Amino acid sequence: MAQSDIHAGLVVEAPSQGMINLTHVIYALHAIAVISGITTSATIVGSFVSGMPSIIAVILNYVKRGAVRGTWLDSHFRWQIRTFWFAFLWIAIAYLMFITIIGIPLFFAIIAGAGLWVLYRVVRGWISLSNRSMMPVPAVD
Repeated sequence: MAQSDIHAGLVVEAPSQGMINLTHVIYALHAIAVISGITTSATIVGSFVSGMPSIIAVILNYVKRGAVRGTWLDSHFRWQIRTFWFAFLWIAIAYLMFITIIGIPLFFAIIAGAGLWVLYRVVRGWISLSNRSMMPVPAVD
């Protein structure tokens, strides 16, 4: 029988150490993409969405999601997947803005804002994982 923990008032199954380590690896892959966006001519959000580290990370999220169901790591997998797809959505909206002359300033604002948002989500998620805490669960998923 698996151990149970109490996180955020919920009783959840304790994840294996291997899955905790994998979640750290996934955050590290996302962090590599963010650092690449900061240190190169790419943007943070552009590197995050189109860089191989984040693409590999989100594939790992989907492949291993079943292994973390019922554990507090499920909230981290949801957090990571939603971060990737919302970043993708924001970059798509930014490029739609770019096609109009009037939207070019909005393009830069959206790219900058989305980049900061991605940075925040990666840092907050990884800190929470290090503290063995759940991420907030959205009301609608």
